[in-house]
Amino acid sequence: MLKIENLSVHYGMIQAVKDVSFEVKEGEIVSLIGANGAGKTTILRTISGLNHPSKGTITFEGTQIQKKAPRKIVAQGISQVPEGRHVFSGLTVLENLEMGAYLRKDSEMQKDYEHIYEKFPILKERLNQDASTLSGGEQQMLAMGRALMSKPRLLLLDEPSMGLAPIFIQEIFNIIQEIQKQGTTVLLIEQNAKMALSIADRGYVLETGKVVLSGTGQELLESEEVKKAYLGG
Repeated sequence: MLKIENLSVHYGMIQAVKDVSFEVKEGEIVSLIGANGAGKTTILRTISGLNHPSKGTITFEGTQIQKKAPRKIVAQGISQVPEGRHVFSGLTVLENLEMGAYLRKDSEMQKDYEHIYEKFPILKERLNQDASTLSGGEQQMLAMGRALMSKPRLLLLDEPSMGLAPIFIQEIFNIIQEIQKQGTTVLLIEQNAKMALSIADRGYVLETGKVVLSGTGQELLESEEVKKAYLGG
């Protein structure tokens, strides 16, 4: 579904991503793990069209997208839940969800709102509340619901557990698995490597902008290298 080949990204003179290659197959959860500054968020932003690569290609469902505008990438079927959630303050929960559906004109929208309310019942209770007044966990659910309202075939999740209480973290990861079971492919980046790899079909380890290790989620969980660097063992 998604193929990244020899991707390099610079911020001025600083090279944040160095010749990265990986792929995501339809129906998978694929996790990218690595320390802060490893290039994980830069890769997701580049897939979304928010950063421009200095080299390499990004192919989604057979079409190269590395030169496309973000709105065209969303229209093509990729949606991102950004790090830190970034809900629209001053807009209600419902208005935030409507922003996710901004490019849609199909007749399925009302049904999809109902699906979001089933997945995230708390959002239905808070539809008319300013999004900025929600708790961190509720904002994360809203950010995920907003992204799902664009009806993506590939969902990019950037640190969905960051800053959340343990009870919310487990709930968010359960929802990610549910989203996959319902047919959406997921590319997940996470500091919580154990949780990320435990639900991943496959994973890639990034260090200083490069892929240094790959395997199934289980293989990486059992890797001595990964245990030492990311799992505290």
